[in-house]
Amino acid sequence: MIISISGAEGAGKSTIAKMLAEKLGWPRYYIGGIRREKARERGLTLAEYNKLGETDPSTDLEVDEYQKKLGETQNNFIIEGRTSWHFIPQSYKIFLDVSFEEGARRIFGDLRKDSSRNEGKNLKTYEDVLASLKSRRESDKLRYAKYFGLNVFDLKNYDFVLDTTNLNAEQTFAKVLAAVENRLKSDKIS
Repeated sequence: MIISISGAEGAGKSTIAKMLAEKLGWPRYYIGGIRREKARERGLTLAEYNKLGETDPSTDLEVDEYQKKLGETQNNFIIEGRTSWHFIPQSYKIFLDVSFEEGARRIFGDLRKDSSRNEGKNLKTYEDVLASLKSRRESDKLRYAKYFGLNVFDLKNYDFVLDTTNLNAEQTFAKVLAAVENRLKSDKIS
């Protein structure tokens, strides 16, 4: 079984993917981390790299080919990325949602603890992060629609959707794990 985790900015995708990979003993692939590293290699922030991607499809295509290959050659792993569900259609597709305000609050807190995230420049306040997230969402929508005809925020694309706005990491993980375990059981029965 392959589990793809997508979702809104600050919804807890990385936290839950790590917890799930540890619980199941499966590898985890983090597409956002790869994109952040590619941006860093070009001397860009993630926001700048995403903006570049609006006119340069290579910024997305490289990681998308990587995802496809993983889905064709491996099994029993977690992959975290906004388009992973599309490039690995046989995956169990999870979408974690969160309000913009709560997502910005979480990311602002993370940035205060770890400035190496390479999120964007001049993110000194909660308001800066909130504005950056809204801009990032629009850039993501534009790129995915332009290159793939996708709306990654259309919840009909997913097998399991969870709003994490009012949940902590442990509560979110418990709900996601229960959904995954139910899927694993139903896959064994079929």
